[in-house]
Amino acid sequence: MKIVLSPNPYLEKGLQAAREACRILEGAGCQTAFTLPFGGEDRPSVPGDLTFLPAQEAFRGADILICFGGDGTILHAAKEALAHGNIPVLGVNLGSMGFMAELETGELPLLERLPKGDYRIEKRMLLDVWVRREGRVIHRDTALNDAVVTKGAMARVIDLDVLADGILMSSFPGDGVVIGTPTGSTAYSMSAGGPIVEPTAENITVTPICPHALYVRPLVLDGNRRVTVLPEKASRKAVYLSVDGGKAFRLRPGDQVEIRRSRSKTRLIRLTGRSFYTLMNQKLGRNEP
Repeated sequence: MKIVLSPNPYLEKGLQAAREACRILEGAGCQTAFTLPFGGEDRPSVPGDLTFLPAQEAFRGADILICFGGDGTILHAAKEALAHGNIPVLGVNLGSMGFMAELETGELPLLERLPKGDYRIEKRMLLDVWVRREGRVIHRDTALNDAVVTKGAMARVIDLDVLADGILMSSFPGDGVVIGTPTGSTAYSMSAGGPIVEPTAENITVTPICPHALYVRPLVLDGNRRVTVLPEKASRKAVYLSVDGGKAFRLRPGDQVEIRRSRSKTRLIRLTGRSFYTLMNQKLGRNEP
């Protein structure tokens, strides 16, 4: 079994955890390779005892990806895994929340189960995101957490129409809207007042950001809906699309943001048997059983 290790090179704690994971896995008979989680960025300086391979080489013949960091690092790693044959991902939490991670650093000995096949795979829904301009698709992306349409830093409220299967569902002025997956329901959507959804569910959440209208509320939609977000056509205000917290794409008046459930799914490895409800209570500050 070949396992790719992807630590955040800016976190010494993550590099130490990756070294320990490498020792455990190679002791259990696994082949390992290291790669960086941020393939599109400039390569940082890394310790001389670690050799980081280009993603294409590291993922060749790989069975599992283990990433070390917070949810942001895991999001990057999950997209890499999807692009290289959709191999399963196991997250080791180094962040403050870590809803997507399966292990804490003190649980690394559980990695010995991997070559024995003693784990299960949990599938998570993805969203395909398109921007249409004058009938042409000019931008596309895939979201594990969310697609956010929001105002620029200096703009006042923006006016948005949100449609479901072409039918107007909500129209409001505000700071923006979060269109999320169940996985993303504990991310930006939750901070904006949206519902928490069981991560293996097949729903789309629509969470307005600071709507300037009392009648506007978060919605949970069937996963088969096609959601369209329309910024006000006549406005000259800056409006942006960001997918999974990535680089913002500036929208022009008349652009349409279209979001649908993807045919692909991210595959996360589960080793501990920990319930989502237990995790939710722990991460949100309630530790009672």
